[in-house]
Amino acid sequence: MPVKFIVFLFLCLTTLSVKAQRDYSGPIQLSGMVITQEKGQPVKMPYVTIAVEGTSRGTYTNWDGFFSIVVERGETLVFSYVGYKTVKYIVPDTLSTNRYSIFQIMTFDNILLPETVIYPWPDKDNYHAEFLAMDVNSDISNRIQENLSKRVMASLYDKVPVDGNESTQSYMRQNAATYYYQGQTKPIQLMNVMAWKQFLEAWKSGKFKKKKKEE
Repeated sequence: MPVKFIVFLFLCLTTLSVKAQRDYSGPIQLSGMVITQEKGQPVKMPYVTIAVEGTSRGTYTNWDGFFSIVVERGETLVFSYVGYKTVKYIVPDTLSTNRYSIFQIMTFDNILLPETVIYPWPDKDNYHAEFLAMDVNSDISNRIQENLSKRVMASLYDKVPVDGNESTQSYMRQNAATYYYQGQTKPIQLMNVMAWKQFLEAWKSGKFKKKKKEE
């Protein structure tokens, strides 16, 4: 086969490939990475929301800040994340391939909210009037003492769920006890003199007696 024919065939194939790329008008697989800058160094941003404006299509970045979505030329991508400025990116309408990659940078957004002061009354004058008109008698004092009694507090202790601080402290204590005996068998309290002492004192004081149900 002559060399001239091979060169001619190669040029024809190249021309057809370039023309096919220029004539491509289908969907585009747009991939990329979202980053920000902290302390002068680029940092990958996970879970950034990426929406195609005007449509119900969208995606979000993974833990490495990577994303991939199918778009059309000329569509607008909206990058949003709490605490950062929303960024819009327009897909170029001059793309001639079905794949395209970008790097999107996001910057911090400082939001200063006005000071909010919450009062139980509309104004200070109303507070003074309500305070002076307050009827503080023995019934209110007795009701307060009753609500703060050990019996009521004990019943509330079993019914009211713990808050985040108490739950965290309980979890940390359990972990500390587990780590303390890591790799060994926990001691048996059967030979613990102090535990026997506490048991006998509780038994003598009648803590193990069945309590009568209140009518």
